[in-house]
Amino acid sequence: MSQSSHTPPTIVFGIPKLPAKYSGIVMPFFLSVLMSMLVSFISTIRVSGLTYQFINLWMSSWAISWLIAFPTLLLILPIVKKITTVFVRHT
Repeated sequence: MSQSSHTPPTIVFGIPKLPAKYSGIVMPFFLSVLMSMLVSFISTIRVSGLTYQFINLWMSSWAISWLIAFPTLLLILPIVKKITTVFVRHT
């Protein structure tokens, strides 16, 4: 039985969607993955250039960066949200 066109999917890439209560972990997870990957890419390419070792250097740099970035985001995101409310008008 197919879903109607207005019903949102409950499975994405073969993985069931999580309940909304997990968004506080899922959002920092993806944010930390993408940001640490980008920053480590720029740092690694700046230091090593496009050498034959680049991918290995980048992946090890990214893994270390992500291990720091994810728990840091979980800790500081509530603080950042509060700071944001000071600077953003809610009408």
